[in-house]
Amino acid sequence: MITKKYKKPRIGVYSMGLKHYWSQFEGLKERLIGYGEFISKKIEGFDAEVYYYGMVDHENEGMRAGEYFNSKNVDLIFAHSATYVTSASILPLHQVCKAPAVILNLQPTAKINYDETTTGEWLAHCGACPVPEISNAFQRSGIKFRSVSGLLGAEHTPQISLANEMTNNRTEAVTAWKKIEDWVDAARVKRNLRNACFGFLGNTYSGMLDMYSDFTKFQSQTGTHIEILEMCDLADIIQKINESDVQKKRKEIEDFFVIGEASAADPLAGKPTEEQLIWSAKIAAAQEKLVEEKNLDAITYYYHGAPGNYYEKIQSGFIVGHSLLTANGIPCAGEGDLKTCLAMKIADILGIGGSFSEIVTVDYDDGTILMGHDGPFHLKIAKEKPVLRGMGLYHGKSGAGISVEAKVRSGPITNIGCTQTVDGMLKLIITEATATDGKIMKIGNTQTPVKFKHDPDTYMEEWFAEGPTHHFAMSIGRNAEKIKKVADLMEISCVSLDE
Repeated sequence: MITKKYKKPRIGVYSMGLKHYWSQFEGLKERLIGYGEFISKKIEGFDAEVYYYGMVDHENEGMRAGEYFNSKNVDLIFAHSATYVTSASILPLHQVCKAPAVILNLQPTAKINYDETTTGEWLAHCGACPVPEISNAFQRSGIKFRSVSGLLGAEHTPQISLANEMTNNRTEAVTAWKKIEDWVDAARVKRNLRNACFGFLGNTYSGMLDMYSDFTKFQSQTGTHIEILEMCDLADIIQKINESDVQKKRKEIEDFFVIGEASAADPLAGKPTEEQLIWSAKIAAAQEKLVEEKNLDAITYYYHGAPGNYYEKIQSGFIVGHSLLTANGIPCAGEGDLKTCLAMKIADILGIGGSFSEIVTVDYDDGTILMGHDGPFHLKIAKEKPVLRGMGLYHGKSGAGISVEAKVRSGPITNIGCTQTVDGMLKLIITEATATDGKIMKIGNTQTPVKFKHDPDTYMEEWFAEGPTHHFAMSIGRNAEKIKKVADLMEISCVSLDE
């Protein structure tokens, strides 16, 4: 099975200071650079490529640093406010290099040694001092910036220091570094969406007006190319699939899924037949080869044609293969939903799942909303092995075939919706909740009972008010702050219902 490997984000880091200090306070510059090197090393630990420029302490150095970061094609710059600096030294850097900037105001110690601190010692701890000046200069220059404040989080105290700088276990350090890691992950999403290729196979479910997307607007905001695929592209590959390909994929299916028995509740959900399993394996093998041939990073799909035609038979085997692809870094969204495919891809890049979902029904006694779809499902966030059921028909669609019955594992989740505004621009809608281990229907669909911070009716009214599509991506964990940072770097509108 193919597995999508993601590119590391390219992160620029520099330290800032005032050139006049170096001759006045021996060892200060080297000490501050040491802090910058510590920051760079820690960011490398977030699976990032890090380019540390060193000290920027006057205007010419700022210009040179900007050119350096341009040469490294960085996705994000962390500007370490190490001590006081004139804003005129920093502004040229960000005028030359347009990568998004995050100012790091990370104090090395929780408190200074009041009785013994010298001026040189104080200057090593006054990183917050120039940040208002820099923010003022940036705002008046039309340069967007973000900031993170807290403790540096060092694990030892430099010999030159007069204070205790071991702050790695302090809440102020842990919180700051969580924010920094989120920014690195946001940069990872932006880098991997830029020049990605989403396949659009077939068409959009007729009449679902929320599903229709503007491909040009989509690419202009995400940097992602849309490759329009035809069913004949897949049909041609199917003809080349041999018995060995089918058997290999059949084993993969048996490793990933439980072959379900007939549902006692729904006569439409039976045990998959041998013919259905072989056909799904063949289609899955062809889907994988299509991804390889077209170098696809995600797929949005739906097909509806004349009853009984060959393409209808092909689509009857879609769900199993698309679930396998989704579990391996190629998110697949049904009904031609390109926007939810984007939400799924964002979640997958972040390693938090991204399962295709919609509102199913409310359990008012339990205070939960059942959420899921008829597939595909992100297998890596399943509570247990998903069950395959042979469907007598796909409700609301033509044909019949195998579907996936599964539940997202219990615990914190974040739903990520992606819609379009009246001006055609993308908008993310996010909400955090908890997946419970409540009952689900045995009808061959993915379903997860979800409890929100408000009662179901209040939640739904808040969600509906944002003009969502009827699909969204379900991810595991509390991810609202991370997703907001993704939206920030991608300049996409974002609303969090938890604020």
